[in-house]
Amino acid sequence: MRSGLSRKDIQGRMKDLVDTLFINIPSGVGSHRKDLKLNREEQRQVLKKGARWAVEKGFGTAKDIEHIEELGCIEGADPDRVSERAMERGRAQLGTLGSGNHFVEVGYVAEVFDNDVARVLGLWKDQVTVLVHTGSRGFGHQVCDDYIRVMMDAARKYRIELPDPQLCCAPISSPEGSRYLEAMACAANYAFTNRQMISHWVRETFEQVLQKSPRDLKLDLVYDVCHNIAKIETHMVSGEKKKLCVHRKGATRAFSPDHRDIPEDYRSIGQPVLIPGDMGRCSYVLIGTERAMKETFGSTCHGAGRVMSRHQAIKMAKGRAVVREMEDKGIIVKGASRGTIEEEIPDAYKDVNDVVNVVHHAGISLKVVKLVPMGVIKG
Repeated sequence: MRSGLSRKDIQGRMKDLVDTLFINIPSGVGSHRKDLKLNREEQRQVLKKGARWAVEKGFGTAKDIEHIEELGCIEGADPDRVSERAMERGRAQLGTLGSGNHFVEVGYVAEVFDNDVARVLGLWKDQVTVLVHTGSRGFGHQVCDDYIRVMMDAARKYRIELPDPQLCCAPISSPEGSRYLEAMACAANYAFTNRQMISHWVRETFEQVLQKSPRDLKLDLVYDVCHNIAKIETHMVSGEKKKLCVHRKGATRAFSPDHRDIPEDYRSIGQPVLIPGDMGRCSYVLIGTERAMKETFGSTCHGAGRVMSRHQAIKMAKGRAVVREMEDKGIIVKGASRGTIEEEIPDAYKDVNDVVNVVHHAGISLKVVKLVPMGVIKG
């Protein structure tokens, strides 16, 4: 999200913002909202409508929908393909950040690499921005768990040889494959709804802490993009247009200028690509390219990526005052627990600058701006 605020407008207010964000957006393992109770039919509507459901309930505006991948709803979602256990896990977790590397980060535009493209995205030097990274919570995790068992059986049934059991799969046209796609669409729509609701509470938090109106804050959605998803798309293969199932696990979409699936106001520049780093360094906004369409099925990286396990990170952080270290860098951090913060130390991740430079020089996505964190809440 971009804002109408400059970095100097929130100087001295970051601790209040972080503390209030932490109160307004439940975080951590098993976090749930006490003020949002979904009945079964409402939950089914979330899974079928995605972000549109959130907007209809007053969480954001129709303008937000225009800037969400797939307009915030993957077609073909069928709640009947989802287990009762997944429904149960998802019912109380909508509107929560969750755990692990999920975060809400308030930052600013530290560097602009392409002024013309940044202007189209409404981004400028020293502007306050907000990154929200979360997904489908325990609901999506349960859908995955349920279908891993289905896919293990399917791989044997269709005599698919696997170099690793984790690559279990089924043909898309098979009953197992089509059922999974319908269940996965439910999880994606849950995630779109989740981020939309959290974005709404981010806006409310800024209004509450800064005592400014929505008109003054101008907290607008730049883009909401998926990763860890399979998408049915049309691409050129050996000179022919073909319908493919593109799996972006640890990857994100990077469509080129003029693609019909990009918001109309971005078609001249290409799809915005959001690449988060770690809480101590920076993140990037890039744009997709024609080269990505030709070489990587319109895909690029989706983040810095870990270089050590959570257990290794906690071991390395032993005896360190990580929150104080971040504060010394000018970054206010708040987490659901000390362990959460230690798991997410910057040392646990690759340097996102190196990762982004690789995809930039490869030409599969191009740098637009660099974002530096000022305040972060971690799940």
